[in-house]
Order: sequence, then C-alpha cells, then structure tokens
Amino acid sequence: MSKKAKIGWLYLVAAVFVAIALYLLVNKHNYLFFALPVVLGVLLLYVFSLDKVMMLISFLIPLSVVLEEFEQLAVSLPAEPLLAGVLILFVAKILYERNYDRSIARHPVSIVIYCMFIWMIVSTITSEMPVVSIKFIVSRLWFILPSFFFCALMFKRPKNIDWFIWLYIASLCIVVVYTTINHAKYAFSNDSAHWVMSPFYNDHTAYGAALAIYLIYAITYALLPGIKTSRRIIILGVVALLSLAMILSSCRAAWVSLAAAIVVLICVLLKIKFRWILTTVIILTGLFFAFQHQIIDALEHNNQDASGDVVENIQSITNISTDASNLERINRWQSAFRLFAERPVFGWGPGTYQFVYAPYQMSKEKTIISTNAGDGGNAHSEYIGPLAEQGVVGSLLVFILVITVVYTGLKAYRRAKNKKAKVLVLGATLAFFSYFVHGFLNNFLDTDKLAVPVWSCAALIVVIDLYYADQEEFKEII
Repeated sequence: MSKKAKIGWLYLVAAVFVAIALYLLVNKHNYLFFALPVVLGVLLLYVFSLDKVMMLISFLIPLSVVLEEFEQLAVSLPAEPLLAGVLILFVAKILYERNYDRSIARHPVSIVIYCMFIWMIVSTITSEMPVVSIKFIVSRLWFILPSFFFCALMFKRPKNIDWFIWLYIASLCIVVVYTTINHAKYAFSNDSAHWVMSPFYNDHTAYGAALAIYLIYAITYALLPGIKTSRRIIILGVVALLSLAMILSSCRAAWVSLAAAIVVLICVLLKIKFRWILTTVIILTGLFFAFQHQIIDALEHNNQDASGDVVENIQSITNISTDASNLERINRWQSAFRLFAERPVFGWGPGTYQFVYAPYQMSKEKTIISTNAGDGGNAHSEYIGPLAEQGVVGSLLVFILVITVVYTGLKAYRRAKNKKAKVLVLGATLAFFSYFVHGFLNNFLDTDKLAVPVWSCAALIVVIDLYYADQEEFKEII
C-alpha cells in the first residue's frame, strides 16, 4: 500500500470514529466510545511493549480506586486488571520462549519466593476455605510475577528504573496535593487525617507506608551524583512535599518505619557488619518475649491518645491502655495466636484470617472498633497474619525473605564500584526494610498500592546485585 493510501485510510477511520462518537454523544448520551482509542492503545502496548504497560501501571496505582459496585471483589481499578493482563502475557511469553534470565531465576531471593508459593499451595490443600485461599494465591501471582520477575528484566535497562520509580512518585504527589487540600478543609484535624486520602488509599496507614517508601527513594535521588542543579531542586521540592505529607498523615507506624530505616543507615555508614545487626535484632526480640509481661505492664501506664499534636502522637505509639487503634491491633494479634495454637503447622489457609478470627476474640480484649462478626479486616501484621493462615513455616518464610533481601542489598552496596548503583541499592534496601518494619503493625501486600512498590524494590536490589554492582559505570547491560 502506498504512503498516500495509508494516509487516506487513516483519515477515513478517524472520520468514521468521530462520526460514531458524535452520534452516540448527541443521541444516546454515551461517552464510553471515546475510551476506545485508549483501550486500543493499551492493547497495542501489551503486544509490542509490555514494559510500557508496567510503567503505566506504576503511574496509575496511586490513582486507582475500588469502585463501590465492585467492593465485594475488592478490585483496584484500573491497576489490578492491567496487572492481571501483564501476568497472563508474561507467563505465556516465558512458556513459549523458555529463556527467562537464569541468574534472576536462581537468585536466593527468587528461591525464597518459590518456597513461599509452594507453602501457600500446601496450606491451601488443608485450608478451612480453599476457594478463598486459591483466590489469595492468584492475587499474589499478579502482584509478584509482574512486580518482581518482570520488573527485574525491565530494570536491566537503567532508564527503566528511573521512569518506574518517578512515575509512581509523580502520581503519588497528585494524591498528596489532593489529600492536603482535603485535609485543610477540616483544619488538619487528627480524626480527618485517617480518611482524607480516600478514595485513593483506604486509610492513612497504607498512605503512610507508601509515603515512607517513596520519601526514601526521593532522598536517594537527591543524593545521586551527576544530577543537574535544576533537576536536584525539583527533587528536593518533592522531598519537602512528601515529608509534609508524612507528618500530616498521622501514621505512627510509618514514622517508626522511617526511624528504623535511619538506624540501619547509621549502621551502614558506621560499617557495622550485617551479622551484628541481625544478632542485635534477635537478642532484642528475645528480651522482649522474655520480659513481655513487665514491658506490657510498663506500657499500660501510658494513656496518651493519638491527637493532632505530633509529639503527643509519638507518645501514643506505646499506649496500650486507652488508644483504640493500638488495642484493636492487640485484639487481632491475640486472635491470630489462638488460631495458630489450634493449627500450628498448616494454619487455616492463605487469606482466611478475616473470615475465621471472630470466634477467637475475647470480650475483655475487644475495643470500640471491634465487631462481633469479625468483619473488620486482616491481622494487621505481615508476620502474625501468615502465622495464623499458613502456620509457623509461613511466618518463618516472611522473616527469611526480609533477611535475604536486606542482606543482598547491603552486600551489593558494599560491592558496588559505581556511585549510582551504590546509592540506589542502599535506597531500595532502606525502602524495603521500612515497609517490613511497618509490617509488624499493618499488612498491605494484598493490595496493589504497596505490593508493586515492595516487590519492585526487591527486584531492583536483585538486579543491582547481579549486574550493576561490579560495573565501573551504571550503564546498559542488554
């Protein structure tokens, strides 16, 4: 076909489209037809450039919402359907070509992920609610395969790393501006801080966890060498915006996670070896369980509730006598421990906690936000939830994952021969670590808002460990 003929066909198709769209608009008041070019464009990206789809997903995640009519399915639109599409095409591509990067596939982090999925399948066989557990595994697949295994391939191109991170940050900044304006309408009150980010984030804890991850990333980029002054000023502006949002979020768990990341950063800068950090954490954990009754007795004397004052909010972190949020977490954890005691090996099945914990609540532990039906959500912990749902092995695998990823990140940081790889892998490690400190108090890996950032952090760490750490320059490797 000649060039003129192609142009002619293009004008004809465009004219037909406009005519149909105008007819539907004027006579049927139907606007959906205008979405057709967008849909076709995304489908073309799936076929010819799957990495662009992941970039689009990164941008859309902070802006995705769970529509009321889909609330029972809890599908985040449009991000989760797009992730499901990436999963299907990515798996089909692997099965057809059979040439996935063996170094990534055999990396210790990948092996831990395989073990987690294997154990999920095993605990699904004995699950109290097999259908729920199967759905849980499928949702984990469309989070982990695109966000870890596909992103790992993407990140072998340095520009993709920058685009993927900053597209999420750009979108998150839009949510921050919306949330701050919304919050100002209520005089920045502490109560309104819990929900003003709706409908983009379901509450301030998920919002705070995302802010912590990307505040660390923004600071990381501000410290990268070789960035133009104008660009660095913009990055510092983003750091300031995310810092303000972090304070206004009133998310105490996010504040704790940032503080923990700073402690790890100090240890790294002081060149304290990983084994000593790990030993200290194990000792402190052991001391907590050994003296838990004395510690709890001391904490019960703190009756400072959360408020609009930052200092009082920090003091309320350890209030387990009157703070309803803290007390409800303890109620959920105690219920999870009772569930674990009854089925310590295989647990009750992945994703089942929220459906089975109600009878395991005790009246003396319930709070004003507890429900007799036990329909208030999950176990509020990335470690205790799996303990109830997948037994001791499920919880141990989460700890092993965190240790493996953090160890890999710190090892790559020490090995790195170029400054960008060194700074980036440290930032990704601190961001990943911050989430799993937050994970002691909340769990969001079953949502796109945090699953994609967290698993892509792990992918970035693995790729730098395998390919960029030993290079003199941070350059294209494929």
